Amino acid sequence: MERAASAGGHRALFPKDSFSLKDFSSKDFIVRDFVDHLAETALPTNRRSGPAQQAPFDPKPLIRTFENALSQLGSLSEELQEQESDILSQVRRAELQHDQTLETLGRKLDQSMAQFEVLDLSLNSTNGANGHSRRGSRQSQHDAGGNIAVQIGEKLEELDRKRRRAQDANFLIQCWVEVSESGQLSSLEEIRRQGNPENKVRCAAISKQLMRISQRLDPAAWGQTTAFRSQLNRDSVIVRKHNTREILEKFRESLEQDLLNQFTASYKYQKYDDMMECSKVLYDFNEGASVIAQFINQHPFFIGGDQLTTDEVTSDSETWDQLADPDADPSGVEPSLQSLVDEVKIILQEESFMIKRAFPYHEIVLVRFIQRVFQQSIQQRLEMVLEKAKSISSLTFLRSLHASRSYISALIEDLKAHGLTEHPEPASAQISQTLDQQMEELFVPYLVGTTYIDRERKSLEELYSSLLFKYTIFHSRRKKAPSGFMASLAQQGNQLLASAKDAALERLESADATAVQKAILLRVAGLKDNSNDKNDIEVSDEDGVLSLPYAKRMLTWLAESVRRTLELNSALETPKDVSVLLNLLLTSMGQVYIETALDAALDAATAQESIKSEPDLSYLPSIRPAVTITALMSRFINTVLIRLAETNATVRRNMETQTKTAIESIERKTNNVLRSTLDVAINYATRTLGTQKKLDFRPRDDDLENLVESLQTPTCAAICTFLSRLATVASQAMDGHNLEMFSTELALAVYRLLFEHFKKFQVNATGGLMVTKDIARYVDTMKEWPINKDTEGIVEMLTEVGYLFIIGPEALKERSRNLGSGTSGGHGKKLLKGDFKAFVGRREDVGTPAIQALLVGI
Repeated sequence: MERAASAGGHRALFPKDSFSLKDFSSKDFIVRDFVDHLAETALPTNRRSGPAQQAPFDPKPLIRTFENALSQLGSLSEELQEQESDILSQVRRAELQHDQTLETLGRKLDQSMAQFEVLDLSLNSTNGANGHSRRGSRQSQHDAGGNIAVQIGEKLEELDRKRRRAQDANFLIQCWVEVSESGQLSSLEEIRRQGNPENKVRCAAISKQLMRISQRLDPAAWGQTTAFRSQLNRDSVIVRKHNTREILEKFRESLEQDLLNQFTASYKYQKYDDMMECSKVLYDFNEGASVIAQFINQHPFFIGGDQLTTDEVTSDSETWDQLADPDADPSGVEPSLQSLVDEVKIILQEESFMIKRAFPYHEIVLVRFIQRVFQQSIQQRLEMVLEKAKSISSLTFLRSLHASRSYISALIEDLKAHGLTEHPEPASAQISQTLDQQMEELFVPYLVGTTYIDRERKSLEELYSSLLFKYTIFHSRRKKAPSGFMASLAQQGNQLLASAKDAALERLESADATAVQKAILLRVAGLKDNSNDKNDIEVSDEDGVLSLPYAKRMLTWLAESVRRTLELNSALETPKDVSVLLNLLLTSMGQVYIETALDAALDAATAQESIKSEPDLSYLPSIRPAVTITALMSRFINTVLIRLAETNATVRRNMETQTKTAIESIERKTNNVLRSTLDVAINYATRTLGTQKKLDFRPRDDDLENLVESLQTPTCAAICTFLSRLATVASQAMDGHNLEMFSTELALAVYRLLFEHFKKFQVNATGGLMVTKDIARYVDTMKEWPINKDTEGIVEMLTEVGYLFIIGPEALKERSRNLGSGTSGGHGKKLLKGDFKAFVGRREDVGTPAIQALLVGI
């Protein structure tokens, strides 16, 4: 900048060229500070006077300064733009040069790849047939080159294998020469002494090959026949100085024993890697049979577990008594067998882990171990437990068998879920199959064919016959009804009853039955001891009646047998098994128990149909337990047994037919008892009505005082008392619809008797009162029964009959207007004309003109 002097003597702010580009391009350049600095330099620095002496401000120097700065900024901007343009030109040139370099390198790469492909094609053409065309694509050429490399690698591997085979063959020939010429195996022993597992594997393989060579080249050592020798070239057969077979077998035995000893030592110190190597080598000898056998035989479970499987079954007598008691809940598995099974579970879970680490063929080892555990340990103990149970009673054996199978089955499922060698995954298919097979083999002797269901049937027969022992004795001793049609029908039931009694006697007196079983059967039968003659046993009337608790016990025992059958026997055999149990139930409970009671009731009822005294109806209450027990039995059969046979349509239909036939037989006998009871009641009422005196309804006037005091005639009192007692007994024997039907039939029968009865007697005015009192008593007695509404309306007709003897002619005329059409019958709700005339005709005043006119007008 140039200096500019004003009139006041001011000078320029800055000298010329005092600014450069660096001043404005610095990072510390701030416009505000730059302007402030310019403003400060606008005043002289040596000014010392106060404000009053200061000269007026002159902006012109500043303006000039800013104009000069602006012009310099413009020149700087142009210089900056020129530099920027120069730099952009350099960048473009560098980019062009970079693109050219990349293109050049690309061409060189393509040339190199083309040269490589040409070389690859030339290599491939040397292996191909002459005249083949060259491949056109780069991918094809690359594939061809890859094939060449693979072929070269395969050839190298083949050469390496041939080299190794040649070395092995050379070593094998060397060993054969040694063993055949000198009877030694020095080279093989040297490898064996090195102790390396790989060398032992090689020794095993070479010794196996030497055995084959010996069998081929030294037939004398193997005792080959002349026929075999003739197949060989006679010139090649050389007589050996040493028996190569014995030498090789001794070496292999020694090698195998060393490996077994090493395996045992490793097992003792839990060296699983060494065990794995030994088991690998030993598998080449006899597929691991020796090492598996040694592992299992030396296992602590089989060495120390012999005592557990050979000790006698010494459970406390209370446990066995509970198993033998049919009314007690069955206890669990026998304690010693339970302990063994629990130990087996732990052993298998722990040892399977070790087996997997010690054997490459761990599944084979585990299968053998499982077989040994079940066949030697569990089977022996199971047989001892079941033999002990069999010596006690049939039920004890069945309960022990069921408990044992359930507990061992739970063991099988736990082992499958645990997985053993596959833990924590479930067990493999082979292991699962082995466990199932061992489970099946344990119990096949007890479940084959019909063995099991025969045992169940025999046990139930023993219990049923013992429970019904006194019952069958009582009914076998009671007096049967006289010969007749009903007696002939009951003959089959009597024979069945006798056979049941004989079977019970035979079981109680059998020499094959154990003391415990006899004691249980005696207790079930309600006998104190086995010393008395069973034919002289005293029985009471209570022993001959049906008992609902007895029936429940029988069904409970059967339900327990069904449960065992479902869990023990095959599902395919279930329909046949439940069919056998159904036959037993229908025979024991249906025929021997229920039908025998009904036969006894029918005999009692039939015997009283013609007696002159008042009938004994004590037999009638036996119908209620018979009906209840039949309902329970039918419900159990339909909801349990028949449903279990649904898989076999033929068996199910047969069971349904048998059940229907049995129920119909019981219902038919029940109806016979009730029908006979009605006959007994009607016969008694008929005989009692026959004792009615003719003067009962024609009293003299001097008897009027006594008649007023009496409520009814003796005949009416006797009949009503009997009918009331019959109604009470019937309500004890039946209920619901059955009682209603019985009461209705009885009421109708009595009604018919009374309706005809009052047509037979002359009635005077005073006797009409007695008739109404008797009829009222009859009606009140029958209305107390659970009869239906229609029958109740019919019974009420008797009241109308009573009125006909006491009302006057005008009232009779009024009632005659509501008579029904017909002559007689008395079965409707209206009196018929014939019945009306019959009753009115028995009035003493029937001859009066008024009544005669009434009768003529009807």
